[in-house]
Amino acid sequence: MIKKYLDKVILGDCLESLSNIETGSVDMCFADPPFNLEKKYTSYKDQRPDKEYIEWCKLWLDELVRVTKPTGSIFVHNIPRWLTYYATILNESAYFRHWIAWDAMSNPLGKTLLPAHYGVLFYTKQPRDFKFYEVRAPHKKCRVCDNYLKDYGGKKDQMHPFGALVSDVWTDIHRIRHNVRRDEHPCQLPIHLLERIVLMSTDPGDIVLDPFLGTGTTAIAAKALGRHYIGLELDPMYKTIAEDKLAKVGPSIYNSYYVSYYLGKLQSIRDVDAAQLFPPQLTSTEKKLIKANGNGNGDGNGHKPKEKTLEPIDFVVQLTLLQKKATYVAKSKDT
Repeated sequence: MIKKYLDKVILGDCLESLSNIETGSVDMCFADPPFNLEKKYTSYKDQRPDKEYIEWCKLWLDELVRVTKPTGSIFVHNIPRWLTYYATILNESAYFRHWIAWDAMSNPLGKTLLPAHYGVLFYTKQPRDFKFYEVRAPHKKCRVCDNYLKDYGGKKDQMHPFGALVSDVWTDIHRIRHNVRRDEHPCQLPIHLLERIVLMSTDPGDIVLDPFLGTGTTAIAAKALGRHYIGLELDPMYKTIAEDKLAKVGPSIYNSYYVSYYLGKLQSIRDVDAAQLFPPQLTSTEKKLIKANGNGNGDGNGHKPKEKTLEPIDFVVQLTLLQKKATYVAKSKDT
């Protein structure tokens, strides 16, 4: 039954559509539901009494857990206020892994701390033997002087040649702020945010489900990274926008490995794939031997020389992914 939903955007109420999806058939679910903050959707009134909203959320959260495979995971994005309720619900049927804090400055709300992050709850269907891959992001550099922002002191030679493992605080991915770069949707997420989540929790060929697809961000990330998607959407206009964008998505690949790009640069890569693409780090003993022997091999930053020459990163995937009506295809720099 799941096959008829694969790589499609299904129009209709998410609860009705989810009821038709078989138990334990999806590898990863990502949900970015309405925030109940009176956002201006075209087919949904984003204003319910708190109790009614939470009861409604429990219905689709329970369904997400049901359709997820034993090795799968569930991610839910929202403001901290509602995530506390979501966690209480999910704790009854799934296993907490992380609260990912996505740095996203907001507006002052009066007598309170300045809201400065959205949260992404990360749960798994079972306590162990679930899919998870560590992900690396580029080392942060100053935009002006191009020096590293983090002071590694005397341990700079121990830096990974590409970047650091991501933590549960994400400050390197930013909101889509300008209307000219947005679709006609009040809560559009950046594609490379979803690509990072897809990379860390699934394999190529896996199934990713989003019950609130909107204009297609989750499905675009899944397709670009070689995964299948199932998108559920209530609004016909958003469905049309998503399908139009999905028709133009190409693979996001570097040297045969699926990666996430942003503005033409690698943004996220699985650590197991980075190990195949970048030179391994030298051990302390190896570094001492090289220094003692006066051997100039290595890159001067504590890394072994590359065993093979990699082709340049000449595929810039989704260069214009934030531009309105962009063409989401892989393009060579030479074209």
